[in-house]
Amino acid sequence: MQGPTSQPSNEPQMRTVDTHHHFLPPKYMQEIGDDEIARMLVSGRAPMWTPSASIEAMDRHGIGLAVLSLSAPAVAPVRAGRRPSLARECNEYAARMGRDYPGRFRSFGTLPLPDIDASLLELTYCLDELTADGVCLLTNHGGKYLGDEHFAPLFEEIDRRSIVVFVHPTNPPLSPLPDLPSATFEFPFETTRAVASLLFSGALSKYANIKFIFSHAGGTVPFLAERLARLESREHLREKVTRGVMNELRALNYDTALSVNPFALGGLLRLVSPDQVVFGSDYPHAGEATMANSVKALSCFGLQQGLFDNISRHNAIRLLDRQGVKEQTNVHALSATKRVKT
Repeated sequence: MQGPTSQPSNEPQMRTVDTHHHFLPPKYMQEIGDDEIARMLVSGRAPMWTPSASIEAMDRHGIGLAVLSLSAPAVAPVRAGRRPSLARECNEYAARMGRDYPGRFRSFGTLPLPDIDASLLELTYCLDELTADGVCLLTNHGGKYLGDEHFAPLFEEIDRRSIVVFVHPTNPPLSPLPDLPSATFEFPFETTRAVASLLFSGALSKYANIKFIFSHAGGTVPFLAERLARLESREHLREKVTRGVMNELRALNYDTALSVNPFALGGLLRLVSPDQVVFGSDYPHAGEATMANSVKALSCFGLQQGLFDNISRHNAIRLLDRQGVKEQTNVHALSATKRVKT
């Protein structure tokens, strides 16, 4: 079935690559329920979403390509035995969106963690059969943060393949303020916990080929960077960070989702090169108004044109580094856009 023809308002606007763009397959929503998502969000309700809604919002705000990921809580709420098949269904749905909307979607695969064996199988399927651009991992899986030795076999394979790991926050094992939505309060701290776990377990030093992207300008990492670096005074921690804490933090990549403001993005750009920053909208969990504000705020942030182009587009293309990515983001005529069958 042919979807609506959509034409961008002008060619230069159709340049942005959105690396933080979520999708909500109907089968996934049926299994986990609206409440699992709603309780995390500021709005208090799960977003209404369809593939065509993403396309229409992207077109209205100059986003040429979105990299899909399954946001928190991913497949964690379902029983352990069901997670591999649900992850597979979500990954195939994302791949189908890529086929049905040529040039508009790529994806980060979902893995059925904390099951390592099943996740290794799904990783291979995502990369080799579905041509995913990497994987999305949550900050913790079953209460284990990413630096835990439990994840070593998975990171060894990801490091061997030199792919992108997009890290998205989720609920902490125990929230001290459960009445506040996790997306506002705990998510930035979750990202920081994940970074600290990877740093001081030695994982960032050991798996140097992995291209990490951390959400929301790294959470509180820019604010706490020097405090983290002070931990090098402890010998057993210094030995885990062979390149030094600040060097490791500056080698990571971060997205702009919910962070294009002087406090968050301003702090991040004091820590890292603009070459380490990619655009993210957090759509649809953050609504279209937030997407619009993020695009506009970045264009008004006072960046030189080359730096703006890097953050909005070129850094993401470099990270994805797959055949055809550059060409796909140059799509401006979308007259053959099709709907995904739900």
